[in-house]
Amino acid sequence: MYEMHKDKLLTIAVSMVHDTATAEDILHDVFVTFASSVGRLNIQISLRRYLITSVVNRIRDIYRKKRPRMVDLENVELADTHVDGPVKGAVSNETAGILTDALAQIPAEQREVIVLHLNGGLKFKEIAEMRGTSTSTIQGRYRYGLEKLRTIVDGEMIR
Repeated sequence: MYEMHKDKLLTIAVSMVHDTATAEDILHDVFVTFASSVGRLNIQISLRRYLITSVVNRIRDIYRKKRPRMVDLENVELADTHVDGPVKGAVSNETAGILTDALAQIPAEQREVIVLHLNGGLKFKEIAEMRGTSTSTIQGRYRYGLEKLRTIVDGEMIR
């Protein structure tokens, strides 16, 4: 089960906390908690969605307890881009760096919706249920978040 879900969950966590080590710790904590309470759980949703919700809730707990330290984006490990050649890889890494930086600049609620929808593969309705809000609110956060990302990225590409 860990092998089946770890890549997607790690992608979500890294996208939200911008630190690979912290994301790995979060993922580890989620699976340890899951394994230790497996006999007592009564999961009413899909396991995938349950695990994504657990990761997001763990991240929220961290943000509530203390403001996360900002990491130097130069030190953030980017996901393997699966491209051929060093030039394409360099361009992809630069673009990924710009997107990572831009994502860190938008409000947390918008970032969370974008990450859960694009990286987590969750539908807006699922995110709305997770957040306890309406689907239209989630769609609005997604739309406004993408608009802010476009503005930030356009400004970065011009420099």
